[in-house]
Amino acid sequence: MKRSGTITVPLRIALISLAICGLLFPGVVTGIAQLAMPVQANGSLISFHNTTIGSPLIAQEFNYSGFFQPRNDSASGLDPDITVQNASQQAMRIHNVTGISIAYLDGIIKEYTRYSLFFFGTTYVNVLYLNIKLADQFPSIYDKYVV
Repeated sequence: MKRSGTITVPLRIALISLAICGLLFPGVVTGIAQLAMPVQANGSLISFHNTTIGSPLIAQEFNYSGFFQPRNDSASGLDPDITVQNASQQAMRIHNVTGISIAYLDGIIKEYTRYSLFFFGTTYVNVLYLNIKLADQFPSIYDKYVV
């Protein structure tokens, strides 16, 4: 009986599987994603004044109280969206800190409102988009806080 074959066959299968599943397949999928949708494949990164400041797909930390803040009650802390009600509640704080009118803040909240199910379901807004709008429209207030 040949005993060396009992170990080499499973070892070969393991190495071939590793090469296909660990290298070849991820490489092909990544290449297709880069060709088909490069922005999404790279994390949907957003630039502001030629500086990458984040992604709307993951919550960002904003250290200035004049910015909208992501909710801190989610388990992971990674949710980039807040409810419209939460954004409206934060608008008064932002108004008090920056002097930006409540009407303007309500307007951008409405402009960036999205629905979880087309025109139905829960309404939400992306915190990064709101804050970019504020930084873009009020550079004298926000320029020192934007990276």
